[in-house]
Amino acid sequence: MVIKSKRGRRRYIAFSVSPELKKEALIRGLRQVDPDSPPYVIQLTGGKAIIRCSPDKREGTIAAVSQVDPSSVSLITSGTLRTIRGMYPELKERKS
Repeated sequence: MVIKSKRGRRRYIAFSVSPELKKEALIRGLRQVDPDSPPYVIQLTGGKAIIRCSPDKREGTIAAVSQVDPSSVSLITSGTLRTIRGMYPELKERKS
């Protein structure tokens, strides 16, 4: 397990996005907004998305997602995926 002091802290932001938005389109749009270090898209399903970023880039990530999808709304920011998936069960990953 990697220690937080080496890799840094992370923030996970849940968004309500347009239902027709595809993960590939969101990734492509975020790369256009911030080509040097775009935020990482963890998941996009059913009109909701989870995006990972560093704590100091939280506001910039919210702004970037709203540029890609103007109808998007930031729902919650958390330090863990468990908290987000607990609040929004539709974002729980399915086990194969």
